Amino acid sequence: MSDVVDPTAVPSGTGCTECDAAGGWWVHLRRCAKCGHIGCCDDSLARHASAHWRATGHPIIQSFEPGEDWFWNYDTDQYYDGPELADPQSHPADETVPGPRGRVPGDWMRQLQQRAD
Repeated sequence: MSDVVDPTAVPSGTGCTECDAAGGWWVHLRRCAKCGHIGCCDDSLARHASAHWRATGHPIIQSFEPGEDWFWNYDTDQYYDGPELADPQSHPADETVPGPRGRVPGDWMRQLQQRAD
């Protein structure tokens, strides 16, 4: 398990690392179970969590949403039974979804629909 999960790795922050750096926004957040990188989900425009997997080979993520504790394995495209990871377990519960507050454009749903088309 230690080759794909490190239960002691702390999250890289409370939002998507790359979106925060670029002033962007996300739909949901995912946490790399190996190194703690926080990236945006594949429903987000940038899909930074799966880009992190492709760049690093770290296949296991956990939801970084309040009240969710599921894991996903990108390599097998299946849920994964992972251990409890280091705190915090999610982004702040008072943060908006999508988020972060103040950076989500008013037409965010249209932007996501255009990407899907």
